[in-house]
Amino acid sequence: MKDALAEAAKALRDAFDARAVRFGFLGSVLLVLGSLTPAYLPQVSPLTRAMASLGLAGVEWRWIGTIFTMVGLALLLEFWLRVRPARRESRGQPQLRHWAVLAIVAAPMLAAPPIFSHDAYSYAAHGWLLHNDLNPYLVGPGILPGQFADQVAWVWRDTPAPYAALALQISHCLIVLVGFDPYWSTVIMRVPALIGVGMIGWCIPRIAGRFGINPAAASWFVLANPILIIDFVGGAHNDALMMGLALLGIWVTARWRTWWWGAVVVGVGASIKQPALFVAVVLPFITHAWTSWRLRPLAIAAGRAIASLAISVAVFVLLSIVTGLGFGWINAVDVPGRVTTPSPFTLIGQGIEYLLNLSGIDQGGDTAVTVTRLLGLLVCLIGIVVLAIRHIGRHPLHFVCWGLLLVAFCFPALHSWYLLWGGVLFPMTRPSNRRLRIAIIITAVLLGYEAMVFAVRNGTWLLALLLLWAIWESVKAHELTQNWEAKAPQESLAES
Repeated sequence: MKDALAEAAKALRDAFDARAVRFGFLGSVLLVLGSLTPAYLPQVSPLTRAMASLGLAGVEWRWIGTIFTMVGLALLLEFWLRVRPARRESRGQPQLRHWAVLAIVAAPMLAAPPIFSHDAYSYAAHGWLLHNDLNPYLVGPGILPGQFADQVAWVWRDTPAPYAALALQISHCLIVLVGFDPYWSTVIMRVPALIGVGMIGWCIPRIAGRFGINPAAASWFVLANPILIIDFVGGAHNDALMMGLALLGIWVTARWRTWWWGAVVVGVGASIKQPALFVAVVLPFITHAWTSWRLRPLAIAAGRAIASLAISVAVFVLLSIVTGLGFGWINAVDVPGRVTTPSPFTLIGQGIEYLLNLSGIDQGGDTAVTVTRLLGLLVCLIGIVVLAIRHIGRHPLHFVCWGLLLVAFCFPALHSWYLLWGGVLFPMTRPSNRRLRIAIIITAVLLGYEAMVFAVRNGTWLLALLLLWAIWESVKAHELTQNWEAKAPQESLAES
């Protein structure tokens, strides 16, 4: 135990000694300071009142807060690119332990209000509804006037909860722990997210090692990723716990060669958020490769995949029933799409709709958006079939990664944290340098989009344009290469 503590302390010291990590830490501090502006805070919040009493609620503070946020985002992106293992190796610098890097950089966000999202306020309000014997699947937080409801973004106050039953019961338990204080009920929603991040950090290098991927490179891409730091730690999204459990199911399968236990773990993850069920289908292929289209091996492979999915669904159903909430989330599957997001098919539909409105055709209608969203779902379905044919048999983690990314891009709503569904497995695909560059550019674009939304709320959108320029210059300044192969690679279980 003493040796482990000494090793952990050394890892933290080594990480903090790296200038790039201090850049990231400063970036987090600035984001926390920027979060204390009207663009982040609800109108009714103890922090809102405190900032107003200090005279920090006017136009000047909006500009200062926006500047802090923009500089913080730029520093986090620069930090991520600078701690890249290939860059440190080329400079003769020792590799860092990325769990220590994450712990240092994310630390300032732990007690801050939710960052770049108000979803955690909704989690707390759903827990408050349950405490008052109201079903979040039937009513929105606005049914109970008060600070819990007032903290929720207005667009979600009258909408039912889209989350799975276990997530709602966890929210209920957490608000009880803090004595129903509305603000701390929101902050404590980080606990499940941090547990999920901890599982992700533990599983990623171990899964990478099992599949011959450089654990340091995999951990860098995932754990030092600004989106994970901002959305999973800062935003406290329950997607973190979902993906932590999904990765744990993959590791259990790979380590113990028992896909049925992995399916049980994935079923628990789906009880937090439903997309985890996507992972259940591939678990048998981690231990039993499928390489033939002949009838018998095809039937065996399909049978195992269906059985794995059935186990996960059974766990999901059992937990939904045991919690007493059932499956009311089905009534809210369209809730995420009720706000404007950078979803490609939604944006295309909105563009067509705008042109139709200008020409007087379908004035004020939304037919174009409906059609393009349906087209996106069709593209997603076809793409998943193609990915299954190409990858699921011998490269199951490729299928999970690309499949979940396809779902994120094709569905009616796209948020930056949705990309982490498949993004946490991106290193397992051994991406080329070109794909790595595309992934980094997409990350930068989504950070820029979130910054633009924030700046518009603060009435300071011109500063976001400066950030976009700074991000572009930062990406251009780095040679974005990375070797993903482990020095002593092991064959994947599916190939052995």
